[in-house]
Amino acid sequence: MSIFICLSIFLFTPRQLANLITTPEYIQQNEGYITNPAFKGTKKLSKAPRRSRRLADPYNTVLFLLVFSFGTCIAVTQRWLTSEQHKKETENEKLNTELSFLKSQINPHFFFNTLNNIYSLAIIKSEQTAPAIMKLSSIMRYILSETEKDFVPLQNEIEFTKNYIQLQQMRLTDKVTVEFNADGITDELQITPLLFIPFVENAFKYGVSTKEASSITINIHATPTSILFESNNTVVTNISTHLDSTGIGINNVKRRLALLYPNKHQLTISNKENTYKVSLLINC
Repeated sequence: MSIFICLSIFLFTPRQLANLITTPEYIQQNEGYITNPAFKGTKKLSKAPRRSRRLADPYNTVLFLLVFSFGTCIAVTQRWLTSEQHKKETENEKLNTELSFLKSQINPHFFFNTLNNIYSLAIIKSEQTAPAIMKLSSIMRYILSETEKDFVPLQNEIEFTKNYIQLQQMRLTDKVTVEFNADGITDELQITPLLFIPFVENAFKYGVSTKEASSITINIHATPTSILFESNNTVVTNISTHLDSTGIGINNVKRRLALLYPNKHQLTISNKENTYKVSLLINC
């Protein structure tokens, strides 16, 4: 209703005002007469212009429609942008909530596994128990201080992984061979924290045997635009069937990769011939 009222005012008011302020001489001229001071009375023109009887000027109509259409487009665009902004904020909030939940899952999971390893050292009254507790303290300090961040320096994550591997080696026998290498440009790159540790945990969980020879090899290679993590370990007999579902650790990593590195990562996991391999490529 308001649109029609505005249209009426815009179209008809200017003509009505023009009629009110037009001089009598102009009106008589439009009616076919003209007043000339040199003559007494009026003189009729043979072909005098007639006053338009149109209620509205078509040019005003077109102009109104253009202005109205332009204003409508602006209003619709503003509403759409506001809706998209609200949608984006909602998605970001949901993303942050889910990531926080995933981090809360992996922290106690990692902590309990590490405590079990130290417990095994204490049972056999190993001299490595005290150094293992100190190493665990350093690891937990990293978890408490760094995992609150979305991204941390890659070098810090490498150092954390190295400390964890050294902690695990304290309980191993000579039958297990462990190699860890990190090279490339790691100073300027950043990565989400605790991304590699579930794969490292699995390597020690399923690749360590006290009865037969086994090996674990972990490599991290960095370039200015990518990070490549590779893990290769032998699979202990009679547990290879459990590697297809390794609990919350691997599933957690897959979900975090999907949220934080959409279309920027490639994860390949294979379990063939008693060898478990993981290759994770992240494009920064």
